Amino acid sequence: MAAALSTKLGAAFIFLIQPMIKRVHWFLFISITYLLAGCATYYQQSVAFQERLQKGDLPEAQKILLKQEKESGGKNRFLYWCNRGWVEYMLGNYEESIRFFNEADLYIDDLTKNYGTEALALLTNPGVKPYVPEDPEKVMVNYYKALAFIKLGRFEDALVEARRIPQKLYELNDKYKNRKNRYSDDAFAHILTGLIYDATGDVNNAFIAYRNAIRVYDSIITPQFGIPVPEQLKADVMRTAWLTGFQEEVKFFEDKFNLKYQHIPLQGGYVVFFWENGLGPVKDEWSIMFTKIDGAGGWVTLANDQLGMEFPVYIGNLDSKSKGAFSDLSVFRVAFPKYIQRQPVYSTASIADSTGKNVWSLYKAEDLNAILLKTLEDRMWREMASGLARLASKKALEAAVREGDKNIGALVGIINAATEKADTRNWQTLPAEIHYTRLMLPEGKHVIKLTLEGKMGTREIPIQVEVRKGRTTFINWRTLDFAGFR
Repeated sequence: MAAALSTKLGAAFIFLIQPMIKRVHWFLFISITYLLAGCATYYQQSVAFQERLQKGDLPEAQKILLKQEKESGGKNRFLYWCNRGWVEYMLGNYEESIRFFNEADLYIDDLTKNYGTEALALLTNPGVKPYVPEDPEKVMVNYYKALAFIKLGRFEDALVEARRIPQKLYELNDKYKNRKNRYSDDAFAHILTGLIYDATGDVNNAFIAYRNAIRVYDSIITPQFGIPVPEQLKADVMRTAWLTGFQEEVKFFEDKFNLKYQHIPLQGGYVVFFWENGLGPVKDEWSIMFTKIDGAGGWVTLANDQLGMEFPVYIGNLDSKSKGAFSDLSVFRVAFPKYIQRQPVYSTASIADSTGKNVWSLYKAEDLNAILLKTLEDRMWREMASGLARLASKKALEAAVREGDKNIGALVGIINAATEKADTRNWQTLPAEIHYTRLMLPEGKHVIKLTLEGKMGTREIPIQVEVRKGRTTFINWRTLDFAGFR
C-alpha cells in the first residue's frame, strides 16, 4: 500500500508539470540532470578525509574539514557537523565539539521536507536532497555530547544528553506505525545514564538506570543484535542495589545471573574506560531488476520473482502516450542503499594496572555495525516505496518528452538510467563497537596498559590516568584500524 501511494503521488506530480516540461530548454535540463548524477559513493567522494582518518592524523583531518566549511549550509550539513564535532572531540576541543553537535541536533529537531528537492529527487536520485540521518546516527549525537560534557565536568548536562537517547528513539519509533524498528531502545544509553548518576553519588538513580539497561538487553538487544548483558553491568547493578539497601534486588540479580555478590568498599577512586573499536559501516548501493506485469484500471505491477516481491504502480492518470513509456521496456532497475562493514582489526581488549597483577576485561555494550545494518533492513520497504515512486516519475517524464521529440526522449531515458542511484551518504566516523569496564585504583597518578587482541596480533598501549579519592574518571579510547571491507 505504501509503494502504491508513493508511486501514485510521483505519477500525479509528473502529470501536473507536463505542460511546463514541454517548454523547458531540454539541453539545459539534461545538462543539469547529468551533473547531478555523480558516479562515486559518498565514501569515495570523501577519500582525502578518510585517508587521514585511517592514519589517525586528526589535525590534517581537521584541516580538510575547515576547507569544506561551505558544506555546513549544504545538503550534507548534518554529516559535516557530525564529523567536525567528532574531530574536535578527539582533539580535546570539547566546547567546540558540543557547538558542532548542537548544530547537528538542531538539524534533527527542525528536519522538514523541502518540496523542491523532493520533486528533483523523483527525477534524479535521493542524493540531491538534504541528508536524513539514520536513527542510530541521530542518537549518537547525544552520546558524543554527553562525553564532551563529562570531560568538562558538567555532569548534569551530560545526564540530559544521555536521557535524551531512549526518549528520541521512542518518538522516532512511534512514527513508523505498523512497521516498527527493532532498534526501539538503546541499552548502552541506559548504562551511560547509570554511569553518570553513579559518578555523582546518586546510586539510587544509577541502580534504576542499570536495571533499565538489563531490561533492554533482555527484550531487544540480546535477541535482536546478539549482545549479551555485559559482565560489568551485572556487577554495577548489584553494587548499586547493595549501596541503596535493596537486598531483595541483590538476591534477584544473583539468581538471575548465577553470581554471588561480594561487596568491595571503594578504596581510592574509579576509572570508567570506554573503548570505541574500529570504524562503522559505509553505504554502497545494490539494484533490483523488476519485471513489468500489465494490469487493469491504470495499474501495472513491478515484480521480482527471485526475491518474491511485487509492487503495484498506478499510472492511470497519465495519457496514453505517457503510459507507453512503461510499455517500451519490460524490465526496470531500481537502486537501493546497503551497508558494507569495515572489519575491526581487534576483537577483544583488557586493561592491567602498573603491577600487571590486576586485569580488567572490556565488555561489548554496543554493536553499531549490527544496529545500523538492521535499522536499514527495517526501513527497506519504505526505501523501496520511494525507489518505485522515482521510477514511475522518471518514466512519465521520458514519455512526456518523447511526445515532442523521440530523439530527446530517448536521451532522457539514458539519463534516467544514469541518474538511478541510491543515497550512499552516512556518518562514517562512528565506531563499529563500544566496549567498557570499571577499574578501582588507588589515589594518584598511574600508567595503565590497554591490551588489544585480534586475528592480526596483539597491541599494547600505555595510558596515563590520574585517580582522585572517591571520584570517577572517564576515559574514552578510540582505535581507527580496520582490516578491510566485507
